[in-house]
Amino acid sequence: MSPRPFEVDPTVMAAIRPMTAGDAPEVARLHHAAMGSSTWARLGQRFLRALYVALLDDPLFLGWVYEDSEGVRGFIAGSEDTDRMMSATFRRAWPSLGIAAIPRAMHPSLALTLIQTHRYKATSGGVGMPESLFCSFEPALRGRRVSGHINKVLFDELAFRGHKNVKVTTEVDNVGANRQLTSWGFEADGHFDFYGKRMVRYVLNLEGSPRVEPVSRR
Repeated sequence: MSPRPFEVDPTVMAAIRPMTAGDAPEVARLHHAAMGSSTWARLGQRFLRALYVALLDDPLFLGWVYEDSEGVRGFIAGSEDTDRMMSATFRRAWPSLGIAAIPRAMHPSLALTLIQTHRYKATSGGVGMPESLFCSFEPALRGRRVSGHINKVLFDELAFRGHKNVKVTTEVDNVGANRQLTSWGFEADGHFDFYGKRMVRYVLNLEGSPRVEPVSRR
């Protein structure tokens, strides 16, 4: 069944704004809280802060935060081309990123995992396709449809920029993420193994989705 058009809550949408370098500490905290066992998060919040500050300097990076009276409580990060963005970011900001990653990056198991990072593009598929990379919210926000709104902001922006599809990859056993993606209209587009995990690649047709509009909110 095709998903119905997304019903926008103006109050929630008004609390979503573009990410800035000043948001990096809170974004790093949220990223680490939700994805603490992931490769980048294992390098620590210091590294994540430096990473987001560096990514914000890249024109291919797209990021928004959800901020209410209690502060920044959620975020989403995506890219028009993940491989190009990450390569350019690490070439440009490797001194600060390298210092922030030490000494955790020297741990043998993590170092081996980091070496595999350059294989992500070829392994995950969707070459040249925009991607939603990271999304995290405080648990207290569940039920307020904040995640749906901030996803819509990213997907609308990509449609506005002329992109036809967007991909998201997640673990096969991540029940919540799989359910949310399928409810949004994403379709499974293959499986792959990465970082020792079984992953599934989802793709959303931005042009055909009744939930997506070519609108920029930047």
